[in-house]
Amino acid sequence: MAARSTRPTSRDVAQAAGVSQAAVSLVLGDKWRGRVSRTTAERVRQAAHELGYRPNLAARNLRLGHTRTVLLVVPALTTEFFAGVYTGAARIAAEHGFGVVLYPSPEGIGPARNPFASAQAALDGVIASSMAADALTAIRGDQLPLVMLDSDPHGSPGAATVNLDITDGIRQVAHHLLGLGHRRFLHLAADVPSWTFEVRARELAARIGEAPGTTLHTTRAPISIDGARTATETALSRPGTRPTALVCDDDKLAAGAYKALRRLGLKVPGNISVTGLDDLALATAIDPELTTVRLDAELFGERGMQALLAVLEGRAPDRDDIPVELVVRGSTAPPPAP
Repeated sequence: MAARSTRPTSRDVAQAAGVSQAAVSLVLGDKWRGRVSRTTAERVRQAAHELGYRPNLAARNLRLGHTRTVLLVVPALTTEFFAGVYTGAARIAAEHGFGVVLYPSPEGIGPARNPFASAQAALDGVIASSMAADALTAIRGDQLPLVMLDSDPHGSPGAATVNLDITDGIRQVAHHLLGLGHRRFLHLAADVPSWTFEVRARELAARIGEAPGTTLHTTRAPISIDGARTATETALSRPGTRPTALVCDDDKLAAGAYKALRRLGLKVPGNISVTGLDDLALATAIDPELTTVRLDAELFGERGMQALLAVLEGRAPDRDDIPVELVVRGSTAPPPAP
């Protein structure tokens, strides 16, 4: 005869704590507040710990109709930024008994194959970067509780939004370069149809336009080092007065611009100052080290997951933008003398 399992049950916990099984369920499901006393909750947790009790989450989720699984939809995993977003989101998710599945939507080729036969049946909610928003339709993710990252708070109906304060980041870049004396600017813009890049272009034009005697030209490039190198070479080889400051939409574009400037025989920052945005590890790997805007990717992911938890619980998410910081390094200096 097979030995009877000695694994403790919720009934064992209830008996040890002197409460009902319903009270055990409330406490271990973190839904006890306002329904049982704090003393009772502590007694239940202590009994569960001493007995070595572990709830059967699979059975619980099946009974409740939830998988406690969240999908994080991001562009192709080509930089550590989105790895940081995942790390932050997964940390908060784990604290609340959720798991996070990554779903990359490769740039330029549309969304990857749907990883779920039915996303609505397999997921409790979705966190998505606006850069990968096209993937939502493929997995019907826009019909689930949804949080959009880097997205227009007034243009994402039905979704909560979490944003970094990119506007202030660009404002800090412009103030820094104008303060150094720069008046001729080139904007190396990401060739990606995304709200966050529209914000960068709009804010840069506004801040540069406020200063007298300034010019701003824009050239677009795919977010790749080779694409940025080609676009920068083309822009700086045109006839006319050369810009003294190059503002890049992200650090990878700045790295490509560095290669172009070296090929053209130009020095950073002696002939032209360069700024980036993200503060990736790449920013301190290139020489001179890059002046860039630091974005806290892990905090971004944490706030995204916290917002989704709020949506799932019927609460209003925090709508404050996440602060960013300009980090000044060796790639910016006053413009060369005429």
